[in-house]
Amino acid sequence: MEVILLERVAKLGQMGDVVNVKQGYARNYLLPQGKALRATPANIKHFETQKAQLEAKNLELKSEAEAVAEKLDGQQFVVIRTASDTGSLYGSVSNRDIATAATEGGFTVDRKQIRLDRPIKELGVHGVTVVLHPEVEVRIEINVARSPEEAELQASGKSIQDLAAEAEAEAEFEIAELFDDIGAAAADEFGDDEEKAASAEEETPEGNEEQS
Repeated sequence: MEVILLERVAKLGQMGDVVNVKQGYARNYLLPQGKALRATPANIKHFETQKAQLEAKNLELKSEAEAVAEKLDGQQFVVIRTASDTGSLYGSVSNRDIATAATEGGFTVDRKQIRLDRPIKELGVHGVTVVLHPEVEVRIEINVARSPEEAELQASGKSIQDLAAEAEAEAEFEIAELFDDIGAAAADEFGDDEEKAASAEEETPEGNEEQS
């Protein structure tokens, strides 16, 4: 199906281009989203009469998007999820979850503007693309953690593996300290027994001499 683009569409063309696309793509995405019109003679003529207005509107929207991009680019947002000890999520973080986190952080972002490189199914800090305008994209970070405290540690650059290793080392240290305390207590008790035994030996000869 031939359509005329009403805005820039990634990997397809610029505003005003007439392109040939699959019918499903046109009917399910381009046409209902207002990104294109069927390339009929009437629609092409209508576009030519509206081209100047469309270009002006596009520049306005692009300018607004660039203003938002300056503040949004590089921002990190926290999403709290339950996960296994290995860091695998019980589920995944969706476009809607990311949009909600960004909105709660003070930015108006729609789930349709979120573009994931791959599904987020593990704890950690993940890079995500936000398409604010057909010509304006930014990268943000989604910090997926089991608690705000864990999120802070991940934000400082520590991975779930690092945190697990630290927890294991701390546990081993506590166990070692416990054994040291037990050993010290046993040594003190053994020392007390030796002192008692030595005292008993010193007292016994004197008692025997008195009896003889």
